Amino acid sequence: MNSLFKNRMSLLMVLVAFGLPVLLAKLVLDNHWYHGGVTNKGGLLEQGISYTSLGMSNPHPGRWQLIYMPPTSCTEACQDRLYILRQSHTALGKEQDRVTPVVMQAESAAAPLGHELPSAIPSAAMQSLLLSGDIIIVDPLGNLVMRYVMVTGMEAQLTQGKDLLADLRKMLKLSRIG
Repeated sequence: MNSLFKNRMSLLMVLVAFGLPVLLAKLVLDNHWYHGGVTNKGGLLEQGISYTSLGMSNPHPGRWQLIYMPPTSCTEACQDRLYILRQSHTALGKEQDRVTPVVMQAESAAAPLGHELPSAIPSAAMQSLLLSGDIIIVDPLGNLVMRYVMVTGMEAQLTQGKDLLADLRKMLKLSRIG
């Protein structure tokens, strides 16, 4: 009886050792306690938002773009944002020629900001999308892909610039277009 008990206990221990992790994994996945590996730092935009759906022609077709629309009067936060845009583009190194930073400047804007970046006139729909001061990554086909919301403070802007650069490098590496 004692050896029969030991054999059953050994079998039970083996079953518990292999079955318990499977049951725990099932429990974690069913209750949504595990959040899968997300490597992007910016927010993904809904599929189907493009220049054409916003009633605008692509200012630089076939190239990746970083778009930003400054407010009518460019404050210090706006200047920081333009600085991050320029620095992110410069930091791309050899991939720099695949990306064009574009400043969307409304027709009602008083004067050029002296940012020395390519500019375009946004449609009304594009203006409403960019109203909050976000930076948006656009793929070579004109689809708006990822958004970086406006943050305050130079430190937060620098951190976001690094995040933008990491995401953009990853997209450029995986992209076969543009």
